[in-house]
Amino acid sequence: MIGSLMMCVSVVILLVGMIAGIAMGIQQNFVLAPAHAHLNLVGGVLLFLFGLYYRLIPAAGRTTLARIQGWLHILGGILLPAGIALVIVGGTAYKAAPIAGSLVMVLAMALFVVVVFRNRTA
Repeated sequence: MIGSLMMCVSVVILLVGMIAGIAMGIQQNFVLAPAHAHLNLVGGVLLFLFGLYYRLIPAAGRTTLARIQGWLHILGGILLPAGIALVIVGGTAYKAAPIAGSLVMVLAMALFVVVVFRNRTA
């Protein structure tokens, strides 16, 4: 079920985000803080919350739309923070990566809105 997958991926992303935060703190170099924050929030927290929703409303999680939404959110939750980090480290030559990640995230969120409204009586 997509909800379980989303929750499992989210805890791995959160672990990576926490380790990155600790590494930044040890080095006292917080230049990648925006990427770290996005990794934790959209890659970890939101992904986990969406997974919980699909576990709470199992019928919603069994739909093809939910699977598409889940995979898009997983992709975007990794691509957006990675793209932010690329721009910070490598410059604007990499600006397409966070833009693509943002668009994937917006599409995933729009699909989640549809899923929620379709299952509002569940």
